[in-house]
Amino acid sequence: MRIHLDVLGWLYVLVGLCGGLAGLSLAVLAFGSVAALATLGAAPPPTPPAVWLMIIGAVFFGVGGGLMIVVGRALARRGPAGRRTALVLALPNLLVVPFGTALGIYTFWALLNDEARREFGQPLRSGR
Repeated sequence: MRIHLDVLGWLYVLVGLCGGLAGLSLAVLAFGSVAALATLGAAPPPTPPAVWLMIIGAVFFGVGGGLMIVVGRALARRGPAGRRTALVLALPNLLVVPFGTALGIYTFWALLNDEARREFGQPLRSGR
């Protein structure tokens, strides 16, 4: 089971890096759009709603990616808070088809058994 917990931690870090890169690319696209709109006219135009959506998405992906990286590192260190947070993050990950769904199912499979509870210092479910 140790190898599954290590793999799960690295998968969370990898997904977090991808989320952070998606947030960074959305931020660059948003600010590039604002700069392009500014060159079109003499007066500063109001910021379009699409740019605000890109900025909100960039913040969402950036914060989510950072949280996934922190959880992945906590899983690798076998911190009990990492296990709880990974189980909480697995729920919204189920909605991100197909990779988030696979990560969520793998998270539940790897963390909801007695061997994983023992690794994280949690009380065993079966009473052994």
